[in-house]
Amino acid sequence: MRAAEMIELWRGGRRESLHLGHAVICDSTGVLEAWGNPSEVIFPRSSCKMVQALPLLESGAADAAGLTDRQLALACASHNGAHIHVEAVDRWLTTLDLQETDLRCGCHMPKDPDENRRLTCSDHKPDQRHNNCSGKHAGFLTLNRHLGGGPEYVDPEHPVQQAAKAAFEEVTGETSPGYGIDGCSAPNHACSLTGLASAMARFAKPGGDRRGQAMQRLVAAMRTHPEMVAGEGRACTTLMRAMQGKVAVKTGAEGVFVAILPEQGLGIALKALDGATRASEAAIIALLLHLDVLDKDNPVVSTYLTGPIRNWRGTVTGEMRTAPGFPD
Repeated sequence: MRAAEMIELWRGGRRESLHLGHAVICDSTGVLEAWGNPSEVIFPRSSCKMVQALPLLESGAADAAGLTDRQLALACASHNGAHIHVEAVDRWLTTLDLQETDLRCGCHMPKDPDENRRLTCSDHKPDQRHNNCSGKHAGFLTLNRHLGGGPEYVDPEHPVQQAAKAAFEEVTGETSPGYGIDGCSAPNHACSLTGLASAMARFAKPGGDRRGQAMQRLVAAMRTHPEMVAGEGRACTTLMRAMQGKVAVKTGAEGVFVAILPEQGLGIALKALDGATRASEAAIIALLLHLDVLDKDNPVVSTYLTGPIRNWRGTVTGEMRTAPGFPD
């Protein structure tokens, strides 16, 4: 099946650009709606961090370390590297009697403008705590301490990653065809878009067993602490606030986005074929509107989908639109 036309950009009365992609909505029984190819195999990238965090809770490591809901949200985060994120990771490592050098996620400048400016205008350099995945890695280290594994916890054969892989395959209902190495150096296992949406549906309507309780805690943490999942000015945080914590959403690199809808028992997964973030953000807005869980008059809709495109002088130059038929 071909990719669906999802998001258009218009300028001067002409369609200037077109984003193609695939999107799936699932419930506990399977696919409810799909656009493009629901069997398309993708790398979920950071959209599956809540899946990777399942062993942290199921093993008892989270409770043994006394992790708070705020820290559980951070374990699912692709954060801005703002002060609140860096401080939280630092405090987490301290409670484990570990240091920044024990992380294996690498360094990059933070997206948070204040922290970026502070580092740029000083003699300080970013460290691994600023990495957008440092919360996930703090979770890996917590699990690793509990399991008694070696320091190279990002190795695909390490017990931490084997536990993450097992959880991933179980909740997607698929045997992963392989993995790639993510930007943070951890393995990222491939699955179909349907598998990813089905996993999100399981998080939306978890059972009462140990796994279900873990899912419920992670979703509740994300919904309660959206500022820890991404940060100010980011789509994940802004969207969860706009829906008043009723829905959990998570972006992933290369145009992936997922949503967990507990009240409806639904999971959404989408992939913009060209990997564009602007396309995945607009597409998830369109699907949330389609499911009536986001108010069409909320400013977040204008910010990421329907608002005018302006140039550097503030002149309106164009607009984004959903392509005809997406969603129906």
